[in-house]
Amino acid sequence: MSLPASVHRRSPLLLTFGIAAVLVILFAVFTQVWTDKLWFDSIDFGVVFSTQLWTRTALFLGVGLLMAVLVGGNMWLAIRLAPPPRQRGESAVLDAYRKLLEHNAKFAVAIPALALGVLAGMSAVTETLPVLSWINAVPFGQVDPVFGLDYKFYVFELPIWQAFLSFLLTAVAFSLIGAVVVHFTTGGLRAVRATGRPQLSQAARVHLSVLAGVLLVLYGLQSLLDRYAMLLTQGTLFTGIHYTDDHARLGAKLVMAVISFLVAGLFFINPILKRGIYPAAALVLMVISGLILTLIYPAIVQSFVVAPNQPDKENPYMRQHIDMTRQAFGIADTEITSYDAVTQVRAGQLKADAEALPGIRLMDPAVIGPTFEQLQQVRGYYTFPEALDVDRYIIDGKETDVVVAAREMNLGGLPDQNWNNIHTVYTHGYGLVIAYGNRRQSDGQPEWIVRDIPPQGKLPDHESRIYFGEQSTQYAIVGREQGQEPIELDTPNGKSNVYSGKGGVPIGDAFTRALYAAKFMDFNLLLTDRVNSQSRILYNRTPKERVQEVAPWLTLDSNIYPAVVDGRTVWIVDGYTTSSSYPNSELVNLRNSAADTQSRAVGTQVDANINYIRNSVKAVVDAYDGTVALYAWDETDPILQAYSRAFPGTVQPKSAISPDLLSHLRYPEDLFKVQREILGRYHMTDPYTWYAQSDLWQVPNDPVKASTDAKEPPYYLSIKWPEDKSPVFSQTTVFVPKNRSNLASYMSVVAEATSPDYGKLRVLRMSDTHQIDGPGQTFNAINTDPKVAEKLRPFLNQGAASATYGNLLTLPMGNGLLYVAPIYTMRQGNTGSYPALAFVVVRFGAHVGIGNTLQQALDEVFEGSAGATTGEQPSASPSPSGTGSPSPQPSGSAQPAGPAAMAKLDEAQNAFVAADAALRKGDLATYQSKVNEAKAALAEALKLMGR
Repeated sequence: MSLPASVHRRSPLLLTFGIAAVLVILFAVFTQVWTDKLWFDSIDFGVVFSTQLWTRTALFLGVGLLMAVLVGGNMWLAIRLAPPPRQRGESAVLDAYRKLLEHNAKFAVAIPALALGVLAGMSAVTETLPVLSWINAVPFGQVDPVFGLDYKFYVFELPIWQAFLSFLLTAVAFSLIGAVVVHFTTGGLRAVRATGRPQLSQAARVHLSVLAGVLLVLYGLQSLLDRYAMLLTQGTLFTGIHYTDDHARLGAKLVMAVISFLVAGLFFINPILKRGIYPAAALVLMVISGLILTLIYPAIVQSFVVAPNQPDKENPYMRQHIDMTRQAFGIADTEITSYDAVTQVRAGQLKADAEALPGIRLMDPAVIGPTFEQLQQVRGYYTFPEALDVDRYIIDGKETDVVVAAREMNLGGLPDQNWNNIHTVYTHGYGLVIAYGNRRQSDGQPEWIVRDIPPQGKLPDHESRIYFGEQSTQYAIVGREQGQEPIELDTPNGKSNVYSGKGGVPIGDAFTRALYAAKFMDFNLLLTDRVNSQSRILYNRTPKERVQEVAPWLTLDSNIYPAVVDGRTVWIVDGYTTSSSYPNSELVNLRNSAADTQSRAVGTQVDANINYIRNSVKAVVDAYDGTVALYAWDETDPILQAYSRAFPGTVQPKSAISPDLLSHLRYPEDLFKVQREILGRYHMTDPYTWYAQSDLWQVPNDPVKASTDAKEPPYYLSIKWPEDKSPVFSQTTVFVPKNRSNLASYMSVVAEATSPDYGKLRVLRMSDTHQIDGPGQTFNAINTDPKVAEKLRPFLNQGAASATYGNLLTLPMGNGLLYVAPIYTMRQGNTGSYPALAFVVVRFGAHVGIGNTLQQALDEVFEGSAGATTGEQPSASPSPSGTGSPSPQPSGSAQPAGPAAMAKLDEAQNAFVAADAALRKGDLATYQSKVNEAKAALAEALKLMGR
């Protein structure tokens, strides 16, 4: 029967649309692949692109073809084995498919085979990185306690074998289904209505029996692999092998594998026996055996052998699990010391800690972001992050803890957000702003180390332009031909700039421009005159994005930070190698473990379950040209070694880290958070104690952020550990007992990368004989203290101003625990207001002190003299009516203020008012000048009053 003429008339049009659709798809694929190649080549990581491309291609084609051949081949074989044509008319669907098989068998086979092949190939592509690590795997040098296999097998090999077996099972199952459909359609398989039994031709019996036998062989092999996977399975108590696994499930899996092979043998010889009842009955017995061996028998062992004696039966398995978990998370060498913290105070108690006192950080990076924004933003199209960063610099010959932030471009603040402004004019931020962490000016503002545009301060000249940063989410077009006028805004005074870096992809030719116009779906790239022969396109500009692209095998820390290194502004990114198949180690969720009250500001971690983590790589991204450098940090990590072999030349050795860069590296936050989460239970190394959970620790909720139910974040600061000679830059946290509020322990890690003790985890375990208040109890005691209430009453009782607590720091000092919290004041309802440090509150034992300076607060606690000085400058008393700046009136006086002193105070007040006015106009120069005038007048007033 011929097709209608209308169909013939439409066919050329349909064919044209089909060809056009294919061409569009091919062009889109080519555009993506070629622009990716150009991007990787532009930063000298072409090997990452090519290795992944060819591996993905091989996996897609190899796995896809294998699936297509298995399914299509078995369907084709079923057609070839078909008996003579059967009677038609039994079913319209069967008749239609039979007709298709008779007239176009290739089409009938190719469509399902290719469809399944494409799906299988696409699924296989997701295994690119595991396959590369498997090919380049290196031994761990440690063997598991059950099978005696190197950990390499579990981390690199087992996941691949499991995935491959799963694929083969799926492919053979689809092959069996396809063969059954074809045999049924062609008559090789029939349902006899009289008996209800299927009737097969001899050819169909052989074909289907062999496929069923192969399926059972694969199931048996999977059962054998499942024995090893028990070291990675979540059990009743922990992740890893348990008593019931060892004494019941391991044997059951082995027996089931043997049974599967035997039943497969029956299917293989079924064409000879010609009695389908035998393999069918064996299959039923196999299912029943599986229920008994893998479900009922283990349940009996668990209920009647293990449960009544669980601590004793599970003891050796708990010991293995504890040891391997501590290894996997790097806490095996944690040093735990008993600490009989005193709560009594006496004059001079902090004399032994004199060197550490000046390093106590008073500038809370989570609070003073708006202060940086108001005082150093300069224009609305610049911005600072919500949470600032903590680093160290050598200032005046001494290592100094600082608070640092990058002044980045805020495209949302542009006066005119047109295409040219977004992509060609406002292309970069400018400069870091750095302040002392332990100092403030007399008016409560940060004391700047580097400020303004261009940057002024105590650091040598350096490249300050920030073309690549956390806020750089739009692509930028840079570069001008010789003689052309610059168009990039460089500084707020209107000075322009021409980018001279090597970053970005050249787009001077029409073909590349067309590709990028298609990539970004932006035809302005083709139409604009601002793209010329020297133009480069900058994209993938955020540091995390760039590192993730060149090292997709890394998990990145959620908090990156900027630094001035070797005359360049760079971003430092910590990279982790992780695994979820480290044997006998506890699985934890990375996102949940790393979450705290600052997660919203710095970003959340990936939602992944892991049971192994190492800070294997320190990555650096140049803020000017986007160059990425990866440095091996934990060179002993086998996962790092495997990927270094997979992508040769991409990871530089640790020895290549410059001394200046090394001085800015620190212990990463997310690793420390995961370790403290694990240590909350795994500090208990005795299996009986671990089982009873009698000494569980937990991270307390952040007492300052009472409105949230999130954990207190760890803090970077320099502390002096008991018995140490000098303070060291560290990351600290505290624990409370499970569901309690008193302090259980104090934990720190040496975060200073130049220290030989870098990464050393230390814990001070509080005495059980008397209670030390935890952060929540301490914060409550501070809030209810009469002296604190009196100081804050003017701010809390007037709607025009507010008081905000900064981070509650905990420090081991004076043979006890010292709590320190800065308090900031800020005017409400004023767009120019910002937090200014007004008070410092201290608690030691049950004693609370508050002052305008840390020195005053400490002296108040320790009976008039702490025994050491903080080196702070005197400060003015805060005023609840200020814009964020304290009033120039002194907090107290040695003698009444005379006319001359009052005149100076008035002069200071007027200068502060003028400074605020200049700040609102964005006039930083006048602002700073007036602030200096106010400080000088205030100092004269204090001198006249005998202070």
